Amino acid sequence: MLKNMRRFLPGLLVLCGVLFGAASGASAIEVKVTPQALERTLKTQLFNGPDGRYYLRGKAGSSCYVYADDPHVTFKDDRVVVHVHTKSKLGTSVHGACIGLTLNSDVDVSLVPDAEGETIGFRDARIEKLSDSHELNFLLMPFLSHKLPQQMKVNAADLMRQLLNRSTEATGYALSLTALKIHSLLVQGALLVLDVDAGMSVS
Repeated sequence: MLKNMRRFLPGLLVLCGVLFGAASGASAIEVKVTPQALERTLKTQLFNGPDGRYYLRGKAGSSCYVYADDPHVTFKDDRVVVHVHTKSKLGTSVHGACIGLTLNSDVDVSLVPDAEGETIGFRDARIEKLSDSHELNFLLMPFLSHKLPQQMKVNAADLMRQLLNRSTEATGYALSLTALKIHSLLVQGALLVLDVDAGMSVS
């Protein structure tokens, strides 16, 4: 988990910079998160299998399988859009070979960012594009509507505390996050903007 957090930290360094200037007690600040930061989070928390794949059916080495890979995050209007490539071999395994269809599809789901206390969350999953296969879509719909949004969630306070643990070495001051609450999340152009109340102590 710590490894995943550290890989997400570059996308939240701006938050650290703002907090350095905050006084003890809660202060209102604005945090801007790029789509690339959310994309890295999705890759480390969900697409972390062999070759960056997430298997919906089967596993690496299976003759018949369905997997998703290569997630790409963009912002459009007030929504976060996740584009995913899928590859599948649908059929019956016979003597180590899959007898059936091989399909390659690109699918899209859009989400509304949602504040959940300390967490950057997502709701209102809307599938924008599916495959032409009903059997494949039967697997893709719950993945896109539920699994993927759940794995994009980020606890911003936990991430900041991990980063601030190294503050003494980096700055000579011991900085700690005493409180963080996300009030709103809005897509504004190419950024996800968080309205946050945060408190810090410095010693």
